[in-house]
Amino acid sequence: MDRHDKEIIPGDILPVVIIGNGPSGICLSYLLSGYTPYLSPEASHPNPLLNSKLREQPHLSLLEQDLEYLCEGLEGRSSNPVAVLFDSLLLPDSDFGLDHTSPLVWRYEPERAVPHLVLGKGPPGGAWHAMEGSMLTLSLANWMELPGLKLKDWMREKRRNVRNDRATPAEIASYYQHYVSQMSLEENFACGTTVTSVTRQPGGDQEGAPPCWRVTGLQRREGEELGDGSDVSEEVPFSMLAQNVVLATGTHDIPARLGVEGESLPYVCHSFWELEAAISRGELDQLSDPVLVVGAGLTAADAVLAAHHLNTPVYHAFRRSVNDPGLIFNQLPKLLYPEYHKVHQMMTQQQYQPDPPPQDHAQNLHDPSSSSSLPPLSSSTTSSSPSSYPGYLSFPRYRVAAFRPDRKCVLESDSGQRTVVQISKALVLIGAHPNLSFLGDDNGRTLGVYPEEPITCRRNPIEADPFTNKVVAADGPGMYAMGPLVGENFVRFLKGGALAIASDLAKTLRVGGGGDLTLDELVDRKEVCGLDS
Repeated sequence: MDRHDKEIIPGDILPVVIIGNGPSGICLSYLLSGYTPYLSPEASHPNPLLNSKLREQPHLSLLEQDLEYLCEGLEGRSSNPVAVLFDSLLLPDSDFGLDHTSPLVWRYEPERAVPHLVLGKGPPGGAWHAMEGSMLTLSLANWMELPGLKLKDWMREKRRNVRNDRATPAEIASYYQHYVSQMSLEENFACGTTVTSVTRQPGGDQEGAPPCWRVTGLQRREGEELGDGSDVSEEVPFSMLAQNVVLATGTHDIPARLGVEGESLPYVCHSFWELEAAISRGELDQLSDPVLVVGAGLTAADAVLAAHHLNTPVYHAFRRSVNDPGLIFNQLPKLLYPEYHKVHQMMTQQQYQPDPPPQDHAQNLHDPSSSSSLPPLSSSTTSSSPSSYPGYLSFPRYRVAAFRPDRKCVLESDSGQRTVVQISKALVLIGAHPNLSFLGDDNGRTLGVYPEEPITCRRNPIEADPFTNKVVAADGPGMYAMGPLVGENFVRFLKGGALAIASDLAKTLRVGGGGDLTLDELVDRKEVCGLDS
């Protein structure tokens, strides 16, 4: 939604600015807009201990209760206690396949609304709009929904059954965009914005003003229409002051790299869409040299499936063992995720078995010049095993040692044995890093659990208080982080971060008196989003 015609009067401070308009930012906006969860008088929770605690102060909203106290004794699939609590309240016992009714009732209380602005590069939904629309989502459909709008109900209105109780990323992206409209949150969203700097201000532009955060960036505006029907867009700088800043950008901005020789060669790609583009251009078919897929996550599995569907031969290299319990495939129910179970079968049954070198030609396994080379892999290759998958070969516990200009790749096992494979294209799909360049030259590293390493969802998330989501190493008070940035990669659990932040903001702003100015007043005075003059 365009908000570029609004201007900030220098010195005025917005209570909350959220950077990122994916499901994390959307859910927090919902809670900050006056939608408040209470325990329903008629409902009960299947967990007797939690139910007893909730009954102690049923007149208080969940935002006003002691979240740490409610979290005690709860266990779930997230390491974040508030995420486990909120998930348990929204989807009781869903891990056991049960469909209990949530004991929460939502009330719209506009007097509780906290003025805020959600900044995002694209439409509401964030990275979901850039994901591939052909693959099913990992999570069950109801795990993807946000409070107040049942995804299944929304899907029924579109007259489509949710296959396997799951939906495509394109459908989920459309749901999130519709959610913002359905819940009347549009006035809080400024799309087409790229934040370039977040810095701590010792005080506002007016003398005696309290310390705050200055958020600056660029907003894309559509200009006049040309004769061919296209619009001329321009990027206009903006700057605003915020009492609190929430980092909700996700972690899909910068693909992770291997850091090996030849990784910048043109046949080496780092995103699934590059494979789709090559397929659409007709570059890959059953006669192509194999595609090398590097990685053992779900995106890598999607790439294997896409190439295999074309009968294009596939080499698949990954660092873990196929039986490693940390491998995502070993954590997914087979009945719910048959396509990923198929990939895991391929990884397990079609492993590369190197021939032992002849005694009189023993090789130096650590010398790339003495590496063994594989004969061509054909999509018509068969095996005596009735469950084999032609044209696929996995390399468990292998890493890429180098890419060569002649489209040969050197793979190295964890024992040091090297193998050279001839490929047509390489897809390095080993995760991604967030783009936190607006926090300074270190890309936000100092905020991580391990400050010397880049921020990643799994290995080095931003360190935040588990019950408030306040960033521990922030330059000052009033900085929060949520979603993948703090290790919550599933929509099901990132909603807990929204609850933690909204609860803490409700208490902080009530004590500090920072929430007196309503959003309507801000809009009327044209102080929401725009330029410092």
